[in-house]
Amino acid sequence: MSVKSYFSVRYDLILKDVPLGYDLYVNSSSLESKQKFIKLFPKGETLEDEDLSELKKKYHQLYVPEDQRKFYMQSLVGNVEVPDEKAADFIKETAIEYLHRVFDEDKEFSTEVLVETVHGCRDAVESMIDVLDDYNIDSLRGLIGKMSGHDFYTYDHSINVAMYCITIVRALKKNASRTELMHAGLGGLLHDLGKIKIPTNILNNPSGLSDAEYHEIKKHPDFGINLLLNGAGEIEEGIDVKTIGRVIHEHHENWDGTGYPNNLKEQEIHLLARVCAIADFFDAVTTKRSYSNVLTVSEAIDIMSKTTGKKLDPKIFKVFAAHVKHSKVSTAKELKMADSFDPSIPYEVLPIEEIEEMFNNEDFGKIRVIMEEEDKKKKTSKKVKHKK
Repeated sequence: MSVKSYFSVRYDLILKDVPLGYDLYVNSSSLESKQKFIKLFPKGETLEDEDLSELKKKYHQLYVPEDQRKFYMQSLVGNVEVPDEKAADFIKETAIEYLHRVFDEDKEFSTEVLVETVHGCRDAVESMIDVLDDYNIDSLRGLIGKMSGHDFYTYDHSINVAMYCITIVRALKKNASRTELMHAGLGGLLHDLGKIKIPTNILNNPSGLSDAEYHEIKKHPDFGINLLLNGAGEIEEGIDVKTIGRVIHEHHENWDGTGYPNNLKEQEIHLLARVCAIADFFDAVTTKRSYSNVLTVSEAIDIMSKTTGKKLDPKIFKVFAAHVKHSKVSTAKELKMADSFDPSIPYEVLPIEEIEEMFNNEDFGKIRVIMEEEDKKKKTSKKVKHKK
């Protein structure tokens, strides 16, 4: 095995007094430029405090074979000794590891890499489901805030969207099956798959996109579903490629039919794509990028509510908002998100607009006078009829 076939693990995340679910290695080489991995503890053996203390004296890091990453991840989930944020951080690290395989511009993309990524992301989502078992949409916000960030926004955003999708589906359907939750999470994790074909300088350009650049970004749903379908024949059974493909392809469709790429509307849009659209919107406006302002949760809910029936499914949003603690936003001017808002665009400043008043104070005065005159006429008419 080469060094790339191993990943390092922290001492405090090695479980004690239970059989290991993976093989544990050390790098016995004293040279930084050379690695020589030796298996010290095979799968099934039990480690005690003394064992770890002795290892710490000799070795800076412990390692697990890359093909056993899934088993290591499973060992963290649900273990009372491992805080949720640490388990979630490793799950995130795993998801990023797989996403990076397809997003890495220095490596040639292949169907084999895509299939490995889909399977690895599925494993990460399975562990997400377990970690998020006791979380609702609101408490998930707190967990995300404790997790470490990544320089490449697309990775952080995709993982956040996956977790929101899982919790939204749980809120919509209390008895949602594990398979339903897995497809919700995997669709969210891969929703921006097509962005691997969009130049990084466009994805990370907050200074404003040209019409041509925005046209390029809008191709990513088509790119994404085509990439997925090209590898469909090699993706394991149990993963519904059609469902995942529809989330990838339809998450930018709008409830009123004004979205892209196919102007689908209402129930024509897959349920999980409608869920993903809400998760995508919410995370995009509440998660800090290095170059963008963000909204508070209450501001986000207020502004998103004004897009229901246009961009967002009103029924799903109502459930979403009911599971997020927020207060009524009180501002001098009513605000809304510009109709042109797209979560895929790297905004320097979010395109928030003031809602124009339909009537000014003078207009309301005129309306009041007219209504009062009409009311007097009705009363006079009733008196005349009564005398007759």
